[in-house]
Amino acid sequence: MKKIAAALSFTFSLAFGLAVPALAQTSAPAAPAATAVDPAAAQAVRELLDSMNYRALVADGFKRMSAQMPQMMRSGAEAAVRGTPNLTDAERAKRMADVDKRLANVGPLMTQLFNDPTLIDDMVNEIVPLYARHFTADEMRQLAAFYRTPVGAKALEKMPQLMGESMQIGQKVVAPRVEKLMRDVQAK
Repeated sequence: MKKIAAALSFTFSLAFGLAVPALAQTSAPAAPAATAVDPAAAQAVRELLDSMNYRALVADGFKRMSAQMPQMMRSGAEAAVRGTPNLTDAERAKRMADVDKRLANVGPLMTQLFNDPTLIDDMVNEIVPLYARHFTADEMRQLAAFYRTPVGAKALEKMPQLMGESMQIGQKVVAPRVEKLMRDVQAK
């Protein structure tokens, strides 16, 4: 049961990171302690986020994730159950029935979580210092101006599709190599 819970937790974490790829970094260093952000830089970040239609993009990402999460969690749990050695078919079926029972309410709970009106506000408040650490106020204004152009708007519109297709390509390319590595490790 602990493996199932771990798989569910891992799958949720993975899905959240994928759903909001602009916020996820693969090897992100720990964030520095909170420091005061220059008001001009904070305003520039907020203008940049507005130009990116950030709130709508994140809300759409949450909506998609909410719809996909139960199946992703089930797939992760199913992999954990299948990977548990020494289980009979009956034990596997029982564990999967337990998983299905636990996941029955996940969709509505995810929707409720992601529809919390303060969620995106809280994210924006945390993102302001992040962007202010990496871009000057002038650079953020330039980015905002770009995102307001037709090409910038198209880049934002296509980004979720590009990220999704890029993830599929990554899985297609990486998965066979990871599977081979695991077979090699098990053979030793």
